Amino acid sequence: MNSIEELRYLILAAQREGDRLLSAALEPIGLTSSQAEVLRVLYDYAPLSLLQLGERLVCETGSPSRLVNTLVEKSLVARKSSEIDRRRVTLSLTTTGRQLAEQVRAIEQAFYAVIAAALGVTPLEEINRTLWKFVAGRPTGEALIRRKAKG
Repeated sequence: MNSIEELRYLILAAQREGDRLLSAALEPIGLTSSQAEVLRVLYDYAPLSLLQLGERLVCETGSPSRLVNTLVEKSLVARKSSEIDRRRVTLSLTTTGRQLAEQVRAIEQAFYAVIAAALGVTPLEEINRTLWKFVAGRPTGEALIRRKAKG
């Protein structure tokens, strides 16, 4: 295995291991990692249209409509039609959704502490700069840029 191939599989393995750990932490509150990401994005940016939400998600590459439908059915996300244009719908968290998003945030903080402990003194800025080179100009990179911009 050459170094580039090793890097590819290390990134994939780290992503899968991280998703496994995060999924296990979210299981007691009844959310998948994708659902948790939607709640966190809405917690930070709502109200958003479905398109705006999709532009900020890393977990979902297409339209997040099915994901949102599930969260609406769970009474965690509310849809509100525009008074000007009934076709335009904005999404926001319900009171229960906001409370659950706060629990997700606490779970994420504990998860990040596990990652930080595993990395030790490894310079995160250097790792991040390296990974940004790979995602720059790609849809997931653009989603992360939107999330970092808080707008």
